[in-house]
Amino acid sequence: MAVAIHSHAPSLTLRAGPAALAHLRAHGLRANDIDVMPGASGGAKWLAIAGLDRYVFGELLQAPRTRPLHLIGSSIGSWRMACLAQRDPVAALARGHDAYIYEQRYSANPTVAEITTVLTRALDLLLGPHGVDEILSHPTFRVHVITAAARGLAASAKRSVLSASIAMAAAGNSVSRRALALQFVRRIFHNAGVHTPFAHLRDLPTEHVALTHASLRAALLASGSIPLLLDGVRVPGSGADVHWDGGVLDYHLDLDFGAGHGLVFYPHFYSHVVPGWFDKGLPWRRARPANFARALLVAPSAAFVAGLPGGKIPDRRDFRAFDDTERMRRWQRTRDESERLGDELRTLVATDRLADVAQPWAVQS
Repeated sequence: MAVAIHSHAPSLTLRAGPAALAHLRAHGLRANDIDVMPGASGGAKWLAIAGLDRYVFGELLQAPRTRPLHLIGSSIGSWRMACLAQRDPVAALARGHDAYIYEQRYSANPTVAEITTVLTRALDLLLGPHGVDEILSHPTFRVHVITAAARGLAASAKRSVLSASIAMAAAGNSVSRRALALQFVRRIFHNAGVHTPFAHLRDLPTEHVALTHASLRAALLASGSIPLLLDGVRVPGSGADVHWDGGVLDYHLDLDFGAGHGLVFYPHFYSHVVPGWFDKGLPWRRARPANFARALLVAPSAAFVAGLPGGKIPDRRDFRAFDDTERMRRWQRTRDESERLGDELRTLVATDRLADVAQPWAVQS
């Protein structure tokens, strides 16, 4: 049932590339017109768009399809895509959100092993007993999980060596993103075979590996394994390489999505796109607009975020700032408030107003 948009400031911000804007004006938003859906890294930030995901996963994308939908994510984005590709994506989201909010309890100074154990359990709860089978056998959704496979010092189990490697990667990245290739290789685990739309990626060294029953869980865990915070992961079928968080290379997925005729539909935490993890502190390093010519990005508005607890989207710093009870309260309230995002998008789709409210994402900017 459609819910009317609130009369106050909109809860959503929309940006559309020129091809996407033309498509929306001609056809509106139809599930079968969506070719690709990206999911960004961001840890607890996924709670701020929980309600948006509930609508998109449970309603919008449940319409019949005649062609594949390629889902690609890094870190928590890959976990979101793993929810979408399960038989009941809304139930999978609920398990994932509950685990992320209520199952993350740590000692005062948790070790890497402790954090890894807790988040592994959260992933297992998200997947449930049948998630792996359902994802791999989905009739139309093709999942792509991004990891950063370590090279050289970045593969070390010694904290001091790994720290030095990360520092060198950050320094090199400040000059050029291509310098990241000295420390990492982008590895994409997927079940799209030769039909993946990402076979052409050349911005960074990129390798493709088939997702299997043996590798899916490990690939998802690896995609969220932040260096120095969690253990690196060896993924079956990918040799002895150590894999780290895919967000190291592809934080918000500033990828060449190719020249397909359909849309890239991007539910995101922010209205901007940061290419890699080390670019967060580089305000001049933002997405290449040409990559988003056929993209519709949907994100919480500044007004919506201002109304969240503390006036911000949840993040890892909340573990230090609040005790468990207060953190859980804030995160649950954020999850509840996010239902407005899904309600607003549902109404915009139903009334065919997306093109009217979307801000143009100019290719030259």
